[in-house]
Amino acid sequence: MLDNRSSLTESPFTDSPVALITGAAQRIGACIARTLHQQGYSLLIHYRHSAAEANALAEELNRLRPDSCRCLQANLTDMTEVERLAEQVIELGRLDLLINNASAFYPTPVDQVTQQAWDDLINSNLRAAFFISTRLSNLIAEQEGAIINLIDIHAQRGLKGYPIYSIAKAGLQMMTQSLAKELAPAVRVNGVSPGPILWPEAKAALTPEQQHEVVSKTLLQRCGSPQDIADAVLFLSNAHYITGQILCVDGGKSLFS
Repeated sequence: MLDNRSSLTESPFTDSPVALITGAAQRIGACIARTLHQQGYSLLIHYRHSAAEANALAEELNRLRPDSCRCLQANLTDMTEVERLAEQVIELGRLDLLINNASAFYPTPVDQVTQQAWDDLINSNLRAAFFISTRLSNLIAEQEGAIINLIDIHAQRGLKGYPIYSIAKAGLQMMTQSLAKELAPAVRVNGVSPGPILWPEAKAALTPEQQHEVVSKTLLQRCGSPQDIADAVLFLSNAHYITGQILCVDGGKSLFS
């Protein structure tokens, strides 16, 4: 297993299309990784803290297709590490698809908000995605590839108690549309905006009553699955005449009155 200190050019890793997925060790990111791998992609699995999960995922996929997955560690709130991550991918020499999936999510009530929380949420959800995208855009352009950003329905309708997160995701939505203009025609840039898919954990965890309330405000009256998001990402990766669009995968929650 190669880590972020190892050369990425020791074997014919780039014989197939290459995708970098940030925050890919668990949850939706891991589902996206498995789906793209099934479609023949070689994967760069980025993680921050989840080394064991990232390595286990890469080993699982490498058993299916040898030398098809590598792991890269970086703290995306640190610009030095963002730059290092980009340089490692540039050293590899090929990138067809960038999935900006990594995200931090926790409440920041306005009467308790701190600059540290602002920096953490803005940097992890927005700043890192912007600089990774722009640093790698020339490499993606060589393959006439694509960037897909994981946004959130609360980019349009802010989530009470989560103002900084909502602001960051709104910025990511505008970044998607802006970079679609800036990077055209060589690179397509789109977004997927999930609704209720997996319940949040830790400080953001919901009670069963709160979960029921969320589901009751979707038109389909149920949660989606990580595979729904992965399928949307796969669709946009192959949609060669679509750019600058945000695909809502939310069971109709964004239309609920």
